[in-house]
Amino acid sequence: MSLVELLPDIQSLPRADKLRLIQFLAQELAEAEGQRTLQADQSAPAGSPDQAFATTETLLQILRTE
Repeated sequence: MSLVELLPDIQSLPRADKLRLIQFLAQELAEAEGQRTLQADQSAPAGSPDQAFATTETLLQILRTE
């Protein structure tokens, strides 16, 4: 089945199913590229607020030079 054939069915899906489809496709692509993905029962490591200030400063410096 081609994408052109699937599009009308995809467009008629309810919003929740469209979001599940997006999640499914993103996970499929990530796995095909060898990237780790989070599963429903996993958690992601949180960044430290201390690191956020350094990141913000770096972004501000980049914006100022442009």
